[in-house]
Amino acid sequence: MQTDFAGVLPELRRLQTSRMNPRTLASIHYAEGDGRGRAAFETGFDRKTGLVTLRQGRDEASAPLTTDYHDPVSLLLWLRTLGSDPGTQFTAPLAGGRALVQRLPDTEIAGLAAHAYFLRPGGAYVYAEQAAPWRLLHLIQPTDFGPVEASLSLPAARAARPERRRGKR
Repeated sequence: MQTDFAGVLPELRRLQTSRMNPRTLASIHYAEGDGRGRAAFETGFDRKTGLVTLRQGRDEASAPLTTDYHDPVSLLLWLRTLGSDPGTQFTAPLAGGRALVQRLPDTEIAGLAAHAYFLRPGGAYVYAEQAAPWRLLHLIQPTDFGPVEASLSLPAARAARPERRRGKR
């Protein structure tokens, strides 16, 4: 997943790479950087050695692997599988701690029924489609510069753009 930030944020690019277990969506490896070279931050979860290894720059630390962990990308994909009742709370282990996930009342995003979630720490709101293919529809992440919002470009919106370019109105 590549994210380009602009607007209220300083212009920057973050490239997040996540490998995960296809059945559990637990993280196997996560890396984050600017996409121009070596990752600035990496986390590896090695079941063979039983270790979690974190690398930031030249620093490296390891700890025993005692449970399955999520990374920022696998956590978002895991949320898509949680069709639970509003008010339900979950915890998701992360390499640096844990995320508390609170299921909010259902809502509608771009005309689609969506499950809503609030994540702490961080105060992010995540909206996932209720029906297949369970796409992530909207994300709101508070930052020091103001909220960053990301929305899925739905196929109908993308299909309308080429018609306007051809002069059809």
